Amino acid sequence: MRRSTVTAVAAALSATLVLAGCGSSDDGKPVRKEAAPAVDGQDINAHPVSDLRQGGTLRMGLSTWPANFNWNTPDGFMGDAQEVDAAVLPDLFDNDAKGAQHVNPNFLVSAKVVSTDPQVVEYELNPKAKWSDGKPLSWKDFQAQWKALSGSDKDYEAAVTDGYEQISKVEQGKDEHGVRITFDKPYAEWQNLFDPLYPAAFIDTPEKFNKGWTQKVPVTGNAFKIKNIDKTAQTITIVPDPDWWGPKPRLDSVVYRIVDFTATTEAYLNKEIDSATALLPEDYKRLVKSTGTDIRRGARWDEVHIALNGAHGPLKDVRVRQALGNAIDRKGINAAFSKDLSFELKPLDNHLFMPNQEGYQNNSGEYGKYDPERANKLLDEAGWKSAGEGKTRTKGGKELTLEYTLSAGSSSAQVDQAELVQQQLAAVGIKVTLKKVPANDYFPKFVNTGNFDLTSFRNVDAVFKSVVVPTFVQPQGKNLFQNYGSIGSPKIDGLLKKAQRTTDTTEANKLYNEADKELWKLGHSIELYQRPQIVAVRSSLANFGAEGLASSDYTKIGWLK
Repeated sequence: MRRSTVTAVAAALSATLVLAGCGSSDDGKPVRKEAAPAVDGQDINAHPVSDLRQGGTLRMGLSTWPANFNWNTPDGFMGDAQEVDAAVLPDLFDNDAKGAQHVNPNFLVSAKVVSTDPQVVEYELNPKAKWSDGKPLSWKDFQAQWKALSGSDKDYEAAVTDGYEQISKVEQGKDEHGVRITFDKPYAEWQNLFDPLYPAAFIDTPEKFNKGWTQKVPVTGNAFKIKNIDKTAQTITIVPDPDWWGPKPRLDSVVYRIVDFTATTEAYLNKEIDSATALLPEDYKRLVKSTGTDIRRGARWDEVHIALNGAHGPLKDVRVRQALGNAIDRKGINAAFSKDLSFELKPLDNHLFMPNQEGYQNNSGEYGKYDPERANKLLDEAGWKSAGEGKTRTKGGKELTLEYTLSAGSSSAQVDQAELVQQQLAAVGIKVTLKKVPANDYFPKFVNTGNFDLTSFRNVDAVFKSVVVPTFVQPQGKNLFQNYGSIGSPKIDGLLKKAQRTTDTTEANKLYNEADKELWKLGHSIELYQRPQIVAVRSSLANFGAEGLASSDYTKIGWLK
């Protein structure tokens, strides 16, 4: 089970480098900074299944109610919907600890490139694999998903078309269990397609695709199935599917409960959930003292940024966006929040790579440097006149005002971050107002629709670049993909597409970095930091916790005997 989540609720810390050293603790003693885990770092309390007892419930917290369980739609392309989907839908490939892909034998016998000119990929499906309505998985499911995501029919509200739009045809392979996919242009990350797989009968029209998975999962096809979706109680319960053909799960059920980020620690201590983020110092200090608790650490693909909206208002001007990049002191934000963090933060000066990934390089240049003087000059050039120190700039009789949108479930540290941004921008004559919105509305009504000026959230688990590319491509009509700020260019699109078609990893990484330089120049977003993975987990829970770049296998998660 892979968690390929892209957008998730914003985290609580800040931006740049913290060298290994010491901060202060409650008792005045220094807090030792632990080095970040290696690229394959993970801590899941690994045990053979024979060590686990049969039965028990895993209780997990979700930050927002999933609006749509089709994660190929803009509303579904977020962490909380995908967390559930990954447990109940076919998962064709899994990551190992280094992020490398392997076929999941429960669904695939094999999957390989059989031709390079044109590129042809053949899948051999596990003959036992079937949907919960009894129909076997087949090439028709792949074909329907391709048609929905190819971009050829704009009535399908597709979150991602990359990879699918390069396909020229999907057809039956050598027998009823075979799938043959032909690409008209090479696509290096083909393993990231059709994962998870959706049933053709439930996505083969725009209406079914867009709305058929809203507040429901009509069909499943994995070790677990949906038992109950209770929006009133804000819980989703999944249980083992008795018709599952693979290894029997150890757990009797998994219950997902909506828990505000600020209430996660309390929910864990009250035994309402079995894991909680222990990233913030105030949470870590409480969780580490809890009886029967492990603090597990891993190196995850996880970035936090400030999103800028270039579709309307003052931020339509690239000079104003660049000014924000120079007016916001990323190191200052970091210093305010990380002094008690028992973990080494990595600087983040790249939109596409993490510091512990091959291909990472600092592309921020002058655009990511704290330079209020340059910010003032850019604002002058954009026609926003200074009214003097401490006063808001004006242009044509209008004040230079921006709105910073926050979820009502934000932590105090997230609010502090917003207030620091507010203060830093005020210093160059930009007035920022803070707007809190209901947690369940934050993504579907504000972020996903581009209804903000500034906001901050995460992109996660983008080991495959195709997962995060939709964040940067130009929107098409009303379809924003994941580029919620609508900031892009034909040059960036061209570089990203060329990179995705380049099968040589070194050459592809060069192209991605060229695109990243353009993203900084265009003022797409302000990268803050790679978020450490620090999780409090019940000590008796095995094969779960800080997975790092690896997938979780819920058939192996369970409670020790």
